[in-house]
Amino acid sequence: MNPTSRVPLDASAYALMVGCCLLWGLQQVAVKVALPDVSPVMQGGIRSIVATALLLAWARARSLALFERDGTLGPGLVAGVLFAAEFFFIYFGLPHTTASRMVVFLYLAPCLTALGLALFVPGERLSAVQWTGTLVAFGGIVVAFADGLLGDGTGTVLGDLCGIAAAVFWASTTVVIRATRLAQASATKTLGYQLGISALVLPLVSLALGEPGIVRLTPLA
Repeated sequence: MNPTSRVPLDASAYALMVGCCLLWGLQQVAVKVALPDVSPVMQGGIRSIVATALLLAWARARSLALFERDGTLGPGLVAGVLFAAEFFFIYFGLPHTTASRMVVFLYLAPCLTALGLALFVPGERLSAVQWTGTLVAFGGIVVAFADGLLGDGTGTVLGDLCGIAAAVFWASTTVVIRATRLAQASATKTLGYQLGISALVLPLVSLALGEPGIVRLTPLA
């Protein structure tokens, strides 16, 4: 299928998205569980390094070209930096809030994506019903954030703000991909930009923050 083609969502697409959401949700739990053994931002760096290696192996096995010149380098680098920023805020924020709250704030991203695409990508205009749904979703985020400020005083505000920042960068990444030449690139190459840059950036950020990195190699870690 041509990378630029758009087809209606079917049962397979819905099942894939539910599966992705399940994995992304479990990711936050795994990060929290491993925090005593591996520093948070270094976890993000290790994640990207392993994912980059797997992506390169996948591309090689499938004979997929990743390094040909196709005019995507500029937007690819921008998408990669935005992606790295997103995961920095996820991993940096998780020690300061609960995994469940991080997921709630992170999933502000679809609302922001819908708004960004409506502004920058022709053909992505929202209907009245879609605008209503987006506003309702924003309302839920406001309620959740107010709970952190006024609720039980568990001090989740910093982590919650990191979740919101991560959502902004996630949405920005999606808009850049759809609004630039990356929309014509393969999904593998687009993902390669994001993983490759974050694999370089996040370990360096972890070192700059003075994180201890891998504290101990326990079976859980």
